[in-house]
Amino acid sequence: MARRTASHAGSWYSASASTLSSQLDGWLDEVPDSIDGEGKLPPSGARVIIAPHAGYSYSGSAAAWAYKSLDLSKAKRIFLLGPSHHIYLSGCALSNCGSYETPFGDLKIDRKTIAELHTSKKFDTMSLQTDEDEHSLEMHLPYIYKALSRTHSNDPTSFPLLIPILVGATTAALERTYGAILLPYLRDPTSVFIVSSDFCHWGLRFSYTYYLPASPSSSIPRHLRSKDAPPPSPPIHESIARLDRMTIDAIESGRHESFLDVLKETGNTVCGRHPIGVVMAGLEKWEAEERGEGEGGKKRKFRFVRYERSSDVIRVNESSVSYASAFAQL
Repeated sequence: MARRTASHAGSWYSASASTLSSQLDGWLDEVPDSIDGEGKLPPSGARVIIAPHAGYSYSGSAAAWAYKSLDLSKAKRIFLLGPSHHIYLSGCALSNCGSYETPFGDLKIDRKTIAELHTSKKFDTMSLQTDEDEHSLEMHLPYIYKALSRTHSNDPTSFPLLIPILVGATTAALERTYGAILLPYLRDPTSVFIVSSDFCHWGLRFSYTYYLPASPSSSIPRHLRSKDAPPPSPPIHESIARLDRMTIDAIESGRHESFLDVLKETGNTVCGRHPIGVVMAGLEKWEAEERGEGEGGKKRKFRFVRYERSSDVIRVNESSVSYASAFAQL
């Protein structure tokens, strides 16, 4: 069976195992051992994370907060959901490979679980070319390997198996469908979910220059134009932070529809919005089923622990990408 090569090693991150290991260890060790004094990381049952997928020089430190928060103590399988950047998909696609290469060694693919998912007849299969072109999945592989080496005595033979899922331009209804398909695995305490997403891509090169004024009553939100003077109150980077905060608040609410409403209102360019939507829909269905069974309907919501931007934009001809990390306890 095919082996997916580490096609972005040497460009998006170091291809040297020793250099890469030192970088990841450094970023992980910079994350506090507890957040807000609420107990040692990782929190028990924190089996779902959201983390960025840009080049490590941009997002590596932000991603460390998610991976430091990830509870791998019971993990037997790891679902990795990322958005499709290179091909159009209306649904989701699964890998056809047997292993994924990293500079540290290979991660093996869970062919049994992939076969189970295919029985739903809702999943396509990625070609090897599509698989290797896509960075949203690959950028998590070194972090997964590093995190597992810290929790599994650096014994690759004991590592949980990987289930990569490429998520396309899914509708709200399809996200609920895929969330329902994945729900049995979300319920399983031996399953871990990693959701790959960057947040706001702001700038003319992204065709997104949405701006929120300091007070909605003073002027309506608008898209800035290249000839516009830099708005002073607030500066653009503060508007971007507010846009992302609105999106983060919607995700933390645990309501799939609230998340979609904010995206519709602002157009925020969250590239992993569909993988996030799939997992949110699954968690919300779990809550609804508990209520239907007469239980309390526990909200299993994301908690964001880190937010960064690649730069603080002042002028319209500048750009930035936002990176955020979160975990959910199940």
